Amino acid sequence: MVEVVLEKVSRKFGGFVAVDDVDLAVRRGEFVTLLGASGCGKTTTLRMVAGLERATSGRISIDGEIVEDAERNIHAPAERRRLGMVFQSYAIWPHMSVFGNVAYPLQIRRRPKAEIATKVAAALRLVEMDRFVDRPATALSGGQQQRVAIARALVFEPTVLLLDEPLSNLDARLRAQTGDEFRALQKRLNIATLYVTHDQSEAMALSDRVVVMHGGRALQIGPPEDLYRRPASAAVASFFGAPNLLAARVTACQRDGDCFRLSLDGETWSGGGCAARDFAVGEPALAIVRPENIRWGDAPSGAAVWKGEVQASVFRGATRSLHIATASGLLRVEAPALASFAVGAQTQFWTGEEGVWVVPPDHASGS
Repeated sequence: MVEVVLEKVSRKFGGFVAVDDVDLAVRRGEFVTLLGASGCGKTTTLRMVAGLERATSGRISIDGEIVEDAERNIHAPAERRRLGMVFQSYAIWPHMSVFGNVAYPLQIRRRPKAEIATKVAAALRLVEMDRFVDRPATALSGGQQQRVAIARALVFEPTVLLLDEPLSNLDARLRAQTGDEFRALQKRLNIATLYVTHDQSEAMALSDRVVVMHGGRALQIGPPEDLYRRPASAAVASFFGAPNLLAARVTACQRDGDCFRLSLDGETWSGGGCAARDFAVGEPALAIVRPENIRWGDAPSGAAVWKGEVQASVFRGATRSLHIATASGLLRVEAPALASFAVGAQTQFWTGEEGVWVVPPDHASGS
């Protein structure tokens, strides 16, 4: 069942378009992440779903009910939308205990005291905070405050859960741990979730689908692995890591199942690649090569090959990042940490057809 539907939703502030014609449907139990840099429109989109911003145009439905329709002047206030919300700051009230914070949404709905006690206890058990029920909010760590905020969002059994960068105030170790715990909880509750983050790793680890946003628009929507391996453009590819973007021309193209196999000629290299659409022979293209898909040494037949000098070798613990100066420009390579590359060494690097994803050139960015 679809819980949240956005249809051609836009939001303008004067002449500035913050969100531009976004279409999205979030199903029950699905975890969907709005991913993008600051100012891309992701938080404004979330706030329109929450009822905290009005859409300039378009329509929003929650659980089959229209809650926002700019053309018909429909705007249901936030308290009528059955939404649970967790903010970046957690918004924990310091003068209240853990119980008081979690109970508040039920108290303002004038629920009976016995019901409040039962539901608060259940919500705190879900986030493993039941033993802190009487603790003052000021005595909680950042991770504990985040759990209380989630319990408060869940206590009145919302249809949809909205989260605006809820892990950004935690340190890296706790952020990963809490993210995994929250994902497991969300799946157990089978609740539709719309999540906002600028962290690509977080988006990939938590999401069923990711919406990559830029300039107020949804550039591509899909499962994290699809967006990573088959980006629709250089702009989408660049949201995930630091791919090598190499100009080329197509010398051959043929369909192979759900993709197309291409032969490419670059300025100083040639090889094969795959694409989502047909390309004409002679058509310009952009080859996306992930640093972790590049190998070194003798290359198999048909591989794309680059020869160059190691300019930098940076040890990163699990991996070693290399910068290789080639005739085609700087090539970024991710190698195993124990691989030995001396700065100044001349080395051959290559990748097979499966490591090259091809898209049209992005003229707007100069690619």
